Amino acid sequence: MIESNRLSTPRLRLRQWTAADREPFAALNADPEVMRHFPAPLTRTQSDAMAVRIEALIAERGWGFWAADSLEDGLPRFMGFVGLHTPAPDLPFSPCVEIGWRLARPFWGRGLATEAARLALRTGFEGLGLEEIVSFTAVGNQRSRAVMRRLGMRECPHEAFDHPALPAGHPLRAHCLYRLARADYWGTG
Repeated sequence: MIESNRLSTPRLRLRQWTAADREPFAALNADPEVMRHFPAPLTRTQSDAMAVRIEALIAERGWGFWAADSLEDGLPRFMGFVGLHTPAPDLPFSPCVEIGWRLARPFWGRGLATEAARLALRTGFEGLGLEEIVSFTAVGNQRSRAVMRRLGMRECPHEAFDHPALPAGHPLRAHCLYRLARADYWGTG
């Protein structure tokens, strides 16, 4: 299990999920703007099922897409998730570990995704000993791509791919891939 004190800053913390996270998670997953770069917003049932899977993976491995709390107002407020995950094996660059995030809109534009992702990177490289961490998104997702660049990740244009879970012609099918090697992390962290 990853030490919880390694997963916090004065502004935020990453932690295991609780039942109280289901409602705010469902609200962010139902927000069309939050879900703009995903195939569709999620229903409450779909969102709850996703939270249960994420929670189980963290319980099993000790790491994953952690629930993220903002600590800025003095009281913890659920803002989404940030963390590490092993994506589907049918992606052209699998096996790998990805870093990912999804935050509710009130938490956008404040550097929280980048700050929390840095905690996840540190955990991946220092705590888990990973040699590389990747991130990917729909080509048009400029906000997430900006976070990837701020993290020191490098785009791999020659590895752009069509996401296999989306049908041909789908506007989100074209994806870009970013990579960060352990050696490059040590050079920037």
